[in-house]
Amino acid sequence: MNATQPVLFPANPHLPELTLRGCQVAQLAAKAVAEGIQSGSTVFCEQVRKHEEELDSLDRQINEDVTIAVARGSGTQARELLACLKFILELERIGDLLLNVANRLQTVAPRLQSQDTHDLAHMANILALMLADVTEAFSARDVKRALEVLKADAEIDRLRNLLFIRHIENPGNELRQESFHIVFISQALERAGDHAKNLAEEICHLVSGRSVRHILREYDRPAEQVYLERMRRSSHDKP
Repeated sequence: MNATQPVLFPANPHLPELTLRGCQVAQLAAKAVAEGIQSGSTVFCEQVRKHEEELDSLDRQINEDVTIAVARGSGTQARELLACLKFILELERIGDLLLNVANRLQTVAPRLQSQDTHDLAHMANILALMLADVTEAFSARDVKRALEVLKADAEIDRLRNLLFIRHIENPGNELRQESFHIVFISQALERAGDHAKNLAEEICHLVSGRSVRHILREYDRPAEQVYLERMRRSSHDKP
């Protein structure tokens, strides 16, 4: 298999193509949010709204087409088609969360303090990179690329925690602006990251048929140990 070429389902090539388009649209929405945070401009909100509307449209189309295709396909095809369905559900939720962030930023973006602007924009940029990796991993069926998404999600969680400490605990009792909105935005971006992580886990299951927990165990082990275990399994399988 050539990892640089998209892997499409022969019987229903348009479904993975629509799914990949959904990944790209969600990534564009995340990038627009990051740019809006950094610039303080409200123009980006309309871009995010259009992306969210396209994700809604893709959600409806994929739902309808998968329902028809599953009834006609084989067991293997059904699993792949259901993966498309799971993907668009997660992507549609990401679109909703980013639109909520964009709507709130229309009010508060010009008043954000520099550190908050930096951290929120960083969260949105990480999310955009996660979605880019999801797109590539789904297209090439690349488990290693999907696992990179799981690592990136930890950084989004870390930034969310920093913002919570700064605005909720506020150990230095410093004057903070727009704390309520910042907590809401950071929580929404963190939840969007969780949905991107779910997409990565779905890719791992689709490619390997195993849960991500089992895959992580294999990647965490020394290469020599993995090789020896595969050799033992191979020798047991021989007649």
